[in-house]
Amino acid sequence: MATLRRLANGLAIGLTLAYPPAVYFGLHVVQPRVLGLLLLFVLLLRHWQTARQFVAGIERPEWIVFAALCGLALGIMITNRAELLLLYPVAVSFSLLFVFGRSLIHPPSMVERIARLSEPDLPPQGVRYTRQVTWVWCGFFALNGAIALATVFASREYWALYNGLVSYILMGLLFVIEWLIRGWIRRRHVKP
Repeated sequence: MATLRRLANGLAIGLTLAYPPAVYFGLHVVQPRVLGLLLLFVLLLRHWQTARQFVAGIERPEWIVFAALCGLALGIMITNRAELLLLYPVAVSFSLLFVFGRSLIHPPSMVERIARLSEPDLPPQGVRYTRQVTWVWCGFFALNGAIALATVFASREYWALYNGLVSYILMGLLFVIEWLIRGWIRRRHVKP
């Protein structure tokens, strides 16, 4: 069962990362509704495992975000509009902005929740730090969503380049920079 779960998670992550190139090349071969069906499949595959594990802990706003993304996938299938496929990265960025931003209003912050998975006894300065990092991620998701929206009106090549490569590089850079800063802060606060 664990192997099947890892395979499903790996497939979902792979399909998520392959989304922009799949849309770019797929629109030359198949109709948008086929890609919309693939998108719906990825969403259900990706969230099926987490839904089974965390259904009691998932709050209404997260379900609304999930329903909205599924609604977009269904809209693509029904209307067969390529433009809706291009809006998916925008919807994901703004959904993440919503989830992370909401966690700032209703603590704990999203980054604190993630941090507590590996460090359950997070000290007060760690809580403050994770709150600040959550703000940074909110800024990133807002900017990323705005750029992704602008690429919808550019050529498909620019859309695929930004959403399939540049945004992942920027996200990776943010992860690395935050990891370096976190290490520096921890070393500074550790008493010999």
